[in-house]
Amino acid sequence: MADFGEILRNIGEFGLFQKTILFALCFPNLILPFHFTSVIFTQSDPERHCNTDWILKAAPNLTAEEQLNLTLPREEDGSFSRCRMFVPVDWDIHTIREHGLNDTTACTDGFVYENMLYESTIVTDFNLVCEKSNMAEVTQTIFMTGMLAGSFIFGPVADLYGRRRTTQLPVVLLLIFIIAAAVSPNVHVYNVSQFIVGASLGGYRMNSVVLGTEWIGVSKRSWGACITQLCAAIGQAILGGMIYFIRDWRLAQMVTAAPIAVIAFYIWFIPESARWLLDRGRTEEAKELIIKVAAINKRKVSDSLLEKVLLFTFFISASKHEQIRHMAALFGLSEVPAHIICIWLLEAVGRKVSLMSTLLMGGLLCMLILAVPQRPYMTRHLHFLK
Repeated sequence: MADFGEILRNIGEFGLFQKTILFALCFPNLILPFHFTSVIFTQSDPERHCNTDWILKAAPNLTAEEQLNLTLPREEDGSFSRCRMFVPVDWDIHTIREHGLNDTTACTDGFVYENMLYESTIVTDFNLVCEKSNMAEVTQTIFMTGMLAGSFIFGPVADLYGRRRTTQLPVVLLLIFIIAAAVSPNVHVYNVSQFIVGASLGGYRMNSVVLGTEWIGVSKRSWGACITQLCAAIGQAILGGMIYFIRDWRLAQMVTAAPIAVIAFYIWFIPESARWLLDRGRTEEAKELIIKVAAINKRKVSDSLLEKVLLFTFFISASKHEQIRHMAALFGLSEVPAHIICIWLLEAVGRKVSLMSTLLMGGLLCMLILAVPQRPYMTRHLHFLK
């Protein structure tokens, strides 16, 4: 009796095929951190005042200082109000100067922003200030909620329809809705786009790791998870450089979409997991893939070994299918507290500290996994078949 691990030892646990597919699946992780560009471009309380260009119809030659003095009320500290303006009137400039304006209103014609770190942010484009200031935090929460939803949705779907499909679909959705976010006319369209981007990112992150590691032998399987996280960390560093040179959030989104378009093309050539195919009883497809992988790795796989694997699959498919379904559910549930804590961490200690601490903790836990003793499934449950 042989399990799939024996097949991998014969066709190569980490040969040319595995290295190629791992690179193809990990490359998107260099780009995925870029989807936080909208969040990074958030300056929640920029310097601003109401747009009061209405008065220029009465006096086109007013200086900027005169315009502000005539159209904006002052706060108790003497500064101009950042959220109120005097109600526009149709008087001539002499009457306005003589009598002054008293009635105030919320900004009716948008805002004028000053001393901005970035040329354009979601806050300035959608005017998420004053009574709408809480929307900037809401958009971040919506994105993280999307990531949580994606883990719940794409986890069980991967068990039903395969790791390949649930890796391809998120990439296509990412491409579509990154562009949709970049051209969003208002914050509501932007929030819907961000939710789907978050869900797609969560789905891809989980299933790409599963697809990659299921083709890698036990002795090298840690590479699948660790290289994925390494690429994400490098991508985060690249993101910092990109933000330095690109100061417009819409342009940054479009720049991000370009490599995703390349990924959306080649992701369709990624093969399915042979392990999953065997578990679903699609033995002929699995055999063809195994033979192709052996050829790419310049190995040969005997017919007798394939027959042993097929016999193994016959005995365990029913019981293992149920276990995989429970594992997918547990995988999703395990992320619930993580995402909730993440929301609190971002507000409590900021993006920099929370990112560094979680990456360090994740790397440490990946290393600790190596200390866990291996106990193959077949040894536990099918020793009576030997």
